[in-house]
Amino acid sequence: MDDANAVDVAGVPASTLNLIDLSSSDIRRSVSLLKQACLDSGFFYVINHGVNQDLMEEVFVQSRRFFGLPLSEKMKLLRNEKHRGYTPLFDQVLDPANQINGDYKEGYYIGVEVPEDDPRAQKPHFGPNLWPSEDILPRWRQTMEKFHCQALNVAKAVTRIIALALDLEADFFEKPEILGEPIATLRLLHYEGLVSDPFKGIYGAGAHSDFGFITLLATDDVPGLQICKNKDAKPLKWEYVQPMRGAFIVNLGDMLERWSNCIFRSTLHRVIGNGQERYSIASFLEPNHDCLIECLPTCMSEENPPKFPPVQCQTYLSQRLDDTHADLNVYRSEGA
Repeated sequence: MDDANAVDVAGVPASTLNLIDLSSSDIRRSVSLLKQACLDSGFFYVINHGVNQDLMEEVFVQSRRFFGLPLSEKMKLLRNEKHRGYTPLFDQVLDPANQINGDYKEGYYIGVEVPEDDPRAQKPHFGPNLWPSEDILPRWRQTMEKFHCQALNVAKAVTRIIALALDLEADFFEKPEILGEPIATLRLLHYEGLVSDPFKGIYGAGAHSDFGFITLLATDDVPGLQICKNKDAKPLKWEYVQPMRGAFIVNLGDMLERWSNCIFRSTLHRVIGNGQERYSIASFLEPNHDCLIECLPTCMSEENPPKFPPVQCQTYLSQRLDDTHADLNVYRSEGA
C-alpha cells in the first residue's frame, strides 16, 4: 500500500498521503513516491523505519508522566535561552494574526547534549539539556536520549531519499558542512482536552510552516493535525492527517523549501483540538549552525533563478524561534 485511506473527521476531509517504506529495496519507487509527496503536500508517512514500537510507546508513557506533574514542578524546568526545557501553555504563538492567546499546548525541548565547558556550547542551539530528577521520573532521560538518537537516524535516512528526488547524490546532505553537527531537537507536546474554535482564535497550535529541514512526528491515536496544501487559496482548505500507529508523519520545513527554490513545499499546518487530550513527539532536523542555505544547483535555471537570498541556518532558526516564543522576561517578572 502506497497511501493511507482518507477518513472524514468531524466534517473535515482527511488527506491521502504517500507511504515511504524505509526497509524497501526498491529505492526508485521510494524516490518516486517521496517526490510526488513533496510536490503535492509536503507531508508523507514513513514506515518500517527501525525504531522499535516498544520504545515509541515508552516515550509516550514517559511524556505523559512529565506533563502529569504539578505545574510548579514543571516550571522548575522552564526553557532557557538555548531552547531546552519546559514550555507552558500559550508560550508559543504560531499564528498571531488569528490567535487570541497563543497555542493551547505545553511542550518540552530536548536538544543535542553538549556540556557547558565544551566550546560548541557557545553556539545558540547547543548546550546541556534540562532533565527531570531521576527520583521523580526514573528512566526518563534514558528513554528520551535513546529515542532522540534513533529518530535522528531515521531523519538522515529520509534525507538520502530527498537528495535523490532532487537529482543529487544520496549522501549530499550528509556532508560534514551540512549535517556533520546538526541541530537536532526533540519536542514533547501535550494538548489539553480543549475544543478549538478557529472563529474565536482558539487553536491547539496555530497555522504555521516548520522552520527547518524536515520534521518527524509520532502521534497518539487522537486526530488533530490539519494541513493546507494551497496557502494562497481563499478561503484556506484544511485536511486532517490521520494518526498511524508505529509510523512517523514527515513534513518538509522552510529551509528545504528555500534550498529547493520552492520546488518542494513547506506546507501550512495546524492542530485543532476536539475535546480529547492529545500527545505527540516531534523530531526536528536542522543543518549545522553555520550551514548556508542557498538554492541547490539542481533547482535553478535561467528561467527559474533563485527566489531567496542565502541565509545561515542559525540566523534563520534563531529569528523564527524568537518570533514565535514568549520573551523569557515575562516569566521572570511573574516570579518576582
